[in-house]
Parts: sequence; structure tokens; C-alpha cells
Amino acid sequence: MDHLQTRQRWMSVLAHSRPDELIAHWQPLNLSPQFERIRAAETGLTQLQGRMGGTGKRFVMGDMTVTRAVIQLDGGVYGYSYVSGRNKAHAELCAVIDALLQMQGMDELLHKRVIAPLAALQQERRQQRAREVASSRVDFFTLVRGE
Repeated sequence: MDHLQTRQRWMSVLAHSRPDELIAHWQPLNLSPQFERIRAAETGLTQLQGRMGGTGKRFVMGDMTVTRAVIQLDGGVYGYSYVSGRNKAHAELCAVIDALLQMQGMDELLHKRVIAPLAALQQERRQQRAREVASSRVDFFTLVRGE
């Protein structure tokens, strides 16, 4: 996996993380990186688009609240985040972790102690949801009348 795909993966894990779970994995590391807020966490709306059947014409499904943040570590590395909802502290922490993951020496620790456990929790939730959906599945069939 190249660097771009690796970064996309960790940014996805951070963006989909629950704030309490992220903090639970972050706090034991006792890291207090110095950073500057380039774009303080701010909340706004984004339009969600869909396609009929996944391939049809695009349509606007509605709006979603997102919070974004941009920080710069003292070493000059930038961190970015977009998270759903209005939690500014969550967005800022995701941006800090994004920047730290780009630094040599910090990336392995953060992958092992933050990203991998969060990814496992998210995968477990997806599997649980899939089991719940499968248990309520109804198979429809058509009987052909013989006349």
C-alpha cells in the first residue's frame, strides 16, 4: 500500500471514530504535541449526493453537519480532519493525530495503539450491523399459477 492509500485509510478511521473511543486510545500515550491552529475547528454543512442504483444520475439526498480543522505541528507538518457532527475537540484531535502519523518515529506507535484498535472496533460494528440486517432478511418469491 502506498503512502497516499495508507493516509486515506487512517484518515477514514479517524473520521469514523467515536470521540470517546478515540480519547480512550489517545490518552494513555501521554502525548502533548505543540501545534498552531491554522484553521480552528469550525462546523458547517455539506451536501450528500447519491445515485439511483449506484450508477444512475446524481441527486442530492440532503445535508450533513461536519466539523473540520487544520493544525500545524511545531515541526511544520500539517494535519487535517473532517468529522461528522459538531464536536470541535474531536475534529482537532483527529487533525493532530493525522499530523503525528506523518512524522517518522510516531507513525508506528500511533498505528499500533490508536488506528489499528479503532479500525477493529469499526469493523466489529459493521459485522454486528450486517448480522442484524441478515437476521431480519425476507426472501420474496413469485409463485407461477398453473392455468
